[in-house]
Amino acid sequence: MWDVIVVGARTAGAPLAMLLARAGLRVLLTDRAAFPSDTMSTHQMQVPAAARLARWGLLDTIAAVTPATARIRLDAGGAVVEGRCPSYGGISAMYSPRRTLLDAVLVDAARAAGAEVRERFTVKELLWTNGWVTGIRGRERGGWPVTETARLVVGADGKHSFVADGVGSPRYRRRAAATVASYTYWAGVPMTGGELYQRPERAAAAFPTNDGLTMVYVAAPVREFASLRRNIEGHLLETVDGCGDLGERLRAGARVERIRTTPDLPNWLRIPSGPGWALAGDAGLVMDPVTAHGMSNAFTDADLLAAAIGASLGGRVSLAQALAHYRANRDRRAVAMYDFTVSLAALPRRSSLPLLLKALAGRPNEIDRLLATFAGVGPVDQYFSVRNLLPLLGPARMLRVAIRDGRRTLPLAARDGVMATPTSELASASVADPKASAP
Repeated sequence: MWDVIVVGARTAGAPLAMLLARAGLRVLLTDRAAFPSDTMSTHQMQVPAAARLARWGLLDTIAAVTPATARIRLDAGGAVVEGRCPSYGGISAMYSPRRTLLDAVLVDAARAAGAEVRERFTVKELLWTNGWVTGIRGRERGGWPVTETARLVVGADGKHSFVADGVGSPRYRRRAAATVASYTYWAGVPMTGGELYQRPERAAAAFPTNDGLTMVYVAAPVREFASLRRNIEGHLLETVDGCGDLGERLRAGARVERIRTTPDLPNWLRIPSGPGWALAGDAGLVMDPVTAHGMSNAFTDADLLAAAIGASLGGRVSLAQALAHYRANRDRRAVAMYDFTVSLAALPRRSSLPLLLKALAGRPNEIDRLLATFAGVGPVDQYFSVRNLLPLLGPARMLRVAIRDGRRTLPLAARDGVMATPTSELASASVADPKASAP
């Protein structure tokens, strides 16, 4: 019997398996893919994610072949600011590695820590005993069915998680997909840092990645997918042509890979734990890539869940108590950024962001504080509270923000100085009784 089986070996599952194995636990890590391999991704490791990678002893491997991004330019059309990435955990730059590199490094680290890694392994069934998940049944490609048992099974297998569906984990705070996203790679594009653009019903970003390439991302309202899919390249170029000189620089370079496009960008949280099971990364929390926090969420989940499992299997608390603590920590640190992301993914025709950027022009410390908030270093709900924004914007601009387009176009406070999002779904979500006894 294994202590923990982790299903899914990318940015949540592999570091979780690594941390557990380093703690001396017997860990089985499985994935349908073989590594290195690609997957759709925003690429951006926000500074807190890079700091975790450094703490795990893995950042140097990534940084050796991935340019550091120490400065960010934020262009909202008519208002442009530039500032520094925040400092967090001794790291003051973000990185945008390709997943063919990052995921392979993480899987190798899990294997080196002592986890057993089974690639090209498909889980077909969860095993249950008296209401508790007790293992998996699956097979390697071309192999015989295999049954493995464990004290805990973790689903780190993405937004369409087999484990999450198998245990019936309810979704809450659910919001429909709002955007369709496209990205690809260009060679020969001069870059001095990261670039973020907001335009009416559009968002775009450009960041340096591996092999001297620039990753370019654009987003549009999902309702436009049927029309833009007929000319995806034209859509992308039309968007970047409206983003300063980005289109001109791209046209002077060369696109070197196909354009990847998806409208499959749901937003939800799922109950992340129950009797004998837990969820990490996109399996438990998925949100639009417009804020590029997927890797940060995955790494944080790995840390939080590894600590919870260690406390439980070390005998300090029960497994049910440890997993309940994990769920509370996960929601406490993630919900504000989730709500902020959902609001940005609306891609308003008229945005209030230019008003904020104009107010910050010539105030480098305030610009850096805004960028720290975008990176997840500062509390996003506190930054976009009335108490904070009123001194920055002044009464006149604050009033314009409140009435622009007849609705709120920045995620400002609706009441009590805090961003408001309905939470009735959370109250009604439930799973099997976490107080049940383990088999």
